Amino acid sequence: MWSFFSRDSSKDFPYEIGDQVQQFDTKSIWSLHRGKRKGSNDEVSVFTYDIKNGSEIKLELAKAALKRLKTLRHPSILQFLDSLETDKVLYVATEPVEPLGTHIGKLAAEGPQRDLYLAWGIFQITRALSFLNNDGNLRHNNVSVWSVFVNTSGEWKLGGLEYVSSTELPVVPPIKIPPSLEIYDPPEKSDANKLKTATKCSSDMWGLGCLVWESFNGPLKTRGNLKNIEGIPKSLAPLYCELVGAAPASRPNPADVITKCRKPGGFFKNDLVDSLLFLEEIQIKDKVEKMRFFSALTAQIDNFPDNVCRHKILPQLITAYEYGDAGSAVLAPMFKLGRLLDEAEYQKRIVPCVVKLFASTDRVTRSRLLQQLDLFISHLQPNVVNDQIFPQIAHGFLDTNPTIREQTVKVRQRVLVSAFIRAMRDPFPPSRVAGILALAATQQYFLLNEVAVRILPALCPLTMDPEKSVRDPAFKTLRGFLGKLEKVSEDPSLRESMEADVHTATPSLGNAAATWAGWAVTAVTAKFYRSQSDTARPRPPLTGKTLSKPASLEQPSSSSISTTTSSVTSMTSLEHESADTSASASDYGPDNWDQENWGDMDTSQDPSSPMAGTSNQLTTNLNMVGSVNDMRDGWDNEDWGSLEEDPVGLASVCLVFGKLSNWHGLFFVAIR
Repeated sequence: MWSFFSRDSSKDFPYEIGDQVQQFDTKSIWSLHRGKRKGSNDEVSVFTYDIKNGSEIKLELAKAALKRLKTLRHPSILQFLDSLETDKVLYVATEPVEPLGTHIGKLAAEGPQRDLYLAWGIFQITRALSFLNNDGNLRHNNVSVWSVFVNTSGEWKLGGLEYVSSTELPVVPPIKIPPSLEIYDPPEKSDANKLKTATKCSSDMWGLGCLVWESFNGPLKTRGNLKNIEGIPKSLAPLYCELVGAAPASRPNPADVITKCRKPGGFFKNDLVDSLLFLEEIQIKDKVEKMRFFSALTAQIDNFPDNVCRHKILPQLITAYEYGDAGSAVLAPMFKLGRLLDEAEYQKRIVPCVVKLFASTDRVTRSRLLQQLDLFISHLQPNVVNDQIFPQIAHGFLDTNPTIREQTVKVRQRVLVSAFIRAMRDPFPPSRVAGILALAATQQYFLLNEVAVRILPALCPLTMDPEKSVRDPAFKTLRGFLGKLEKVSEDPSLRESMEADVHTATPSLGNAAATWAGWAVTAVTAKFYRSQSDTARPRPPLTGKTLSKPASLEQPSSSSISTTTSSVTSMTSLEHESADTSASASDYGPDNWDQENWGDMDTSQDPSSPMAGTSNQLTTNLNMVGSVNDMRDGWDNEDWGSLEEDPVGLASVCLVFGKLSNWHGLFFVAIR
């Protein structure tokens, strides 16, 4: 029993108290600590007062502050969470904050972000003082950079409530503890005649003036520094002079300060304040106002502080989309602000929205998603792309709306080259090979200018790759692309036919097989097939054989070939010139590509290869050597249907990097 009464009751406080915030204890009766909630580890701030080593006067001030903090609720007043009083200490837990006196030194010396941010902060404190003076009939009596706190969203919160008094009582300026706070006392404190003319808000407006001066000039050394207005913005200077006027009666009411500064050209009239106030009232705005606001927000947020964007604006945008009728207009600013999140936060907050948006039947939403794919595609996991994103994108190739089809094709153009080039830089040799095969297999989707500027420079370094299995396809793909460019150089009229499939949503399968890079299509399909079936039906490795095209790819139907003009690209522009005996790029026509052993990707037989001696499972996954009969047996086991009768053909190619059987690979999924 005695152990029960003698135990430390402070252990019942549900928060862990961490490091102390420096400097604050010299400006307050409290000491401020960082803290975390036990169990959840949510961050908090903990104000502590040492009762055992304090005085009765300080204890009364601490209890008065706690009472006010519990009862005063306002968006611009420090948020109270919990408290605990023992015979030794008084704890008060609030939202995580730091004093403005230490925070303001971290701001940039100058610039548009700083000016916008200070306007928003001063507006919030003015709004809090208006609430106290006009709605609560209270005086704060302690406004300074040490009674204002900044939370993680960059919002300024009014605290330091130790000296709050009723406006119905006679004006008696309190004696500040510690004495260093007396520099913020109004001049009428020592002049009884002026004190008689004081209003309910005159002392707080003097404190607001001191806050404005320190926000732009740094710590206030003496009261005489307030006369220096060089650092005060011109739009705020006249009002600032009223705030620090010698006559108490001439100081404005905080409500009037807000009204004046919110007029056009006023200090509080800027994009940041307008945007944040709109978001606070978004639930009462109509749909037209929301659309107009979100459309303008995308260009404005570049000048907004990052912490405000990340913790204040972005959560509001997500909420507006999930629970409101903001529509697709919210997407552009939401994705733009997503860059401020770390990967874990992005997966938690943005990716679920993206998945939900792709499932939407609204064509405007789908169109905007496709336009902004570059902003979020790098954050999507392979399983999310395969299972939830790509099937929705693939539907766009056959959409009845031409705008959706056009945007889907543009996505293909943007994604393919970047993804394949990234694969060619992979340290894993089979991934580099897969990237080369991918470029060759999808050659009809690239503009010739893109071939010259991006693809060829990326392929050239691979001609010196340590692995011969990488060098060989690199040389052949280079010669194929150079052949196209050389033909267009000789006959510029061929350019239109060679780029015919670039903007086509549904090229025929016959065209894909008839191109100069048919070998690459065959190699990719063989690789994809073997990764699926070899484990179920093992067969001995075959070497020295050339991988030929399946019959369905060698002999496309005439109807399939006639549906596209790209057969002219591959068969006419790259025909073999027998008269020229040199190994020029033009000599590598369709026949030459298939005469060489392109299918042989078994690196396990090469003693110089890093893949030599690997496990049988890895060898099976990478083995792309086989005969036509071997391939036909495997494909015919599944209900694939007739490729020749496919009216749509190869709609698109999706790139996915992932792990399969303990190695990274590049896989293509043909959407039919």
